[in-house]
Amino acid sequence: MSVPAAYLGVILIWSTTPLGIQWSAQGAGFSFAVMARMLIGLAICLVLLRATRTAFPFTPAARQLYAVSGLTLFVSMLLTYWGALHIPSGLISVIFGLSPLVTGVFAALWLSERTLTPLRIAGLGLAMAGLWLIFGQPWPGDGHARLGTLAAVAGMAVQALGLVWIKRLDARVSSLAITTGSLGVAVPCFVLAWLVADTARLPPDITPRAGIAIVYLGVLGSVVGFTLYYYVIKHIDAGRVALIMLVTPVTALLLGQTLNAEIIPASGWAGIALIGAGLLLYEWQALRQLRRPAIS
Repeated sequence: MSVPAAYLGVILIWSTTPLGIQWSAQGAGFSFAVMARMLIGLAICLVLLRATRTAFPFTPAARQLYAVSGLTLFVSMLLTYWGALHIPSGLISVIFGLSPLVTGVFAALWLSERTLTPLRIAGLGLAMAGLWLIFGQPWPGDGHARLGTLAAVAGMAVQALGLVWIKRLDARVSSLAITTGSLGVAVPCFVLAWLVADTARLPPDITPRAGIAIVYLGVLGSVVGFTLYYYVIKHIDAGRVALIMLVTPVTALLLGQTLNAEIIPASGWAGIALIGAGLLLYEWQALRQLRRPAIS
């Protein structure tokens, strides 16, 4: 596989994922949309697991890993899908762009990693100021925008906590096995959420756009995107990987404006700019590696 092609693939998939989440949640109901996406992802992972003859450990340590990753995936995605009903899709990408910062905080607190240098603390402060500014904006078209923003932030924080928790467990399991195991735990939870939220009723009128978005996210967003991301991590330096987190919020915002007629207030753009500046400071040391030749 070509590393540049994989890198571009990650950017394209992650840039379109927030819009896909919003289209599927609005056109099919948030609980059904996320459940259907995860069912598709689990089915594909099981096929890949068998086709590639990848080992699927089921030791106590592996089961704990699947439980942690699956439950945090469930909580994170359920909150994000609900939030997507009420805020612009581009804003979801901006919020999830904060994940490296929040992950760094959790790693420093839980793993005692010395990741919070003065420069990174300054970047974290800028990003939090931008998020505070965004919270105060009357986003057009929905009276629940602040709750939607809070739900997306909580979903991002749970995802970051899950990443640190998985690292703390330090179980030697392949990425495909982790994805399959976590989906195996999460899917029954999503089915239960659908039973509670919609009493197991199928959406009466799923729009074609929502149906396509669910399949797209199940295939590309849940399986292909993370497979490419893990491949990219193994083949290029941290600076180029960090660029993905800086580029995707911008491209997602542009896609939201172009394809979904999303409008963001001027002061909202100021908050987004502060978050971008904070991310830039936080990843500055990694980005300095861009002067060195890429590893291929």
